[in-house]
Amino acid sequence: MEAVARELPVADGVARFNHLYLEETVSVDTAAQAPGFEDSAFIDALDVGFAGLYFDALDACDGGRPPPRSWAPLFAARSDTCIAPIQFALAGMNAHINHDLPLALVSTCEARGIAVDRDSPQYRDYLKINDTIAAVESQVKHEYLTGLVGVADQVLGRVDDVVAMWSIAEARNAAWTNAEALWALREHPDLTAAFEDALDGSVGFASRGLLTRTLL
Repeated sequence: MEAVARELPVADGVARFNHLYLEETVSVDTAAQAPGFEDSAFIDALDVGFAGLYFDALDACDGGRPPPRSWAPLFAARSDTCIAPIQFALAGMNAHINHDLPLALVSTCEARGIAVDRDSPQYRDYLKINDTIAAVESQVKHEYLTGLVGVADQVLGRVDDVVAMWSIAEARNAAWTNAEALWALREHPDLTAAFEDALDGSVGFASRGLLTRTLL
């Protein structure tokens, strides 16, 4: 993520997301080493697999290949100056959490020989991360919205309306629920593929809403 940050112009929409994601990743890595976590190795492994899906989407875009539909709206709109920085950040979070996180949860659990289960140390640790991520997101939101000082109140109202569509806690809860569904389907590859395809499309649809042009 640091390499991505160095390569992209600050105003690039993907850079706006990357900044938020980098800050969150550093905070999560630090938090997971603190007392109170039952399986910090799971959190570490999940973070690696999770980030890999973001890098795969970036590589596809940079290589001229179609990215996942969940990521496509962000990549398509990344240079649009009528979209506020916070919108790019949240659209990236939407794609990454609502689409990538369920896939990463399943693959991490499979690799570690455990189930996607709400009655588990891994789920309890997963919930502990929520507050850390929410705090960083709030900080970066403030940073990005402060950069809009001087913009007309009517425009700021439109940005606020879009931001209100997003909830990190709800997104992470939905991600775990979708991971449970994928776990239940893992012995049915056709159904798994259909579920993943539908998830990819619906998340992309939500990202288009988050990327409504507000700075007009």
